[in-house]
Amino acid sequence: MPAGPSAVVAPPPSPSPSAPASPPGRAGGSDFAPLARRVREGGLLDRRPAYYARAISLNLAATAAVWAAIAWAGASWWSVLLGVPLAVVSARTAFLGHDAGHRQIARTARGNKWLGLLLGNLLLGMGHGWWNDKHNRHHANPNHVGKDPDVGEGVLAWTEEQAARQRGPLRWLARHQAALFFPLLTLEGFNLKAGSLLFLRGRSRRAQLLEGGLLLLHVAAYLGLAFMLLSPGKAVVLILVHHALFGVHLGSVFAPNHKGMEMPEPGARWGHLRRQVLTSRNVRGGAVVDWLMGGLNYQIEHHLFPGIPRCSLRRVRPLVMEHCERVGLPYTETGLVESYRQALGHMREVGAELRAEAARR
Repeated sequence: MPAGPSAVVAPPPSPSPSAPASPPGRAGGSDFAPLARRVREGGLLDRRPAYYARAISLNLAATAAVWAAIAWAGASWWSVLLGVPLAVVSARTAFLGHDAGHRQIARTARGNKWLGLLLGNLLLGMGHGWWNDKHNRHHANPNHVGKDPDVGEGVLAWTEEQAARQRGPLRWLARHQAALFFPLLTLEGFNLKAGSLLFLRGRSRRAQLLEGGLLLLHVAAYLGLAFMLLSPGKAVVLILVHHALFGVHLGSVFAPNHKGMEMPEPGARWGHLRRQVLTSRNVRGGAVVDWLMGGLNYQIEHHLFPGIPRCSLRRVRPLVMEHCERVGLPYTETGLVESYRQALGHMREVGAELRAEAARR
């Protein structure tokens, strides 16, 4: 998986001293219309049912094969190591659920909703409704503090102001969050399931019964399989390994997409093109990276056209790059390792003042 320096197409011109600071590119949202027209006329918005039928079938078969291997390994501790491929196929399920949430798969909203419920709630144990609520707000205002839940107040700090407000153990964590980021991701698999259940408290009775029922059915089937096939000790270890690596896998996919990119000031009014391009980073690396990241390494294209099937994003990329160059908008793309360096560098910078404060004591 190659890494290298960021590639930025058409860097922004230096603003004149008297001009107000603003993102590059022409003002207004009309910049997006010519690009959208080219993408639509190229048939790139079309659904790809055969691709998704194959992807879902292969993922179901792979999931069944992993559980069959766990049953075959039985009393051996090798069964615990099968938590590694189980984490991988779980991430594939999450990517498919994500695509259903964006209505990329089925031709109807109802069809995509049911696919999301079956893939997310039943197979993965992650709430489709919770994920859509959170993820749609992120897509509407990426990296916008106060609007994007992915950069909201929480365990990690995404701005110096957030870091300064942290207290107690969270303040210590903000000082060292770059070093602790990947270890913390081992908890993300459990966090996603807990968030899904907590979200149901404010939902309608019907949503609670449907989504909650599917989540509980997942938990019962998952725990039932683990403890039926393995001894209690091995079952617990398998569950821990599976969820820890699942969290690391998903976190490793989502972290490079926006961390360290532009963060709009409160009240900023950017058009769709600038709002999505300036806050997103692509990760290059070919077919292996495309597969490992579920197509989300084409983050700029995905944010501009969230309904495009992931298998079409690679074909959209040159159109977006060309358009950004034409309108003078930076298009950021980097290698995988460099993307982590930039994301962790931003986290390290956010905690710099707290580290300096601790050093002065």
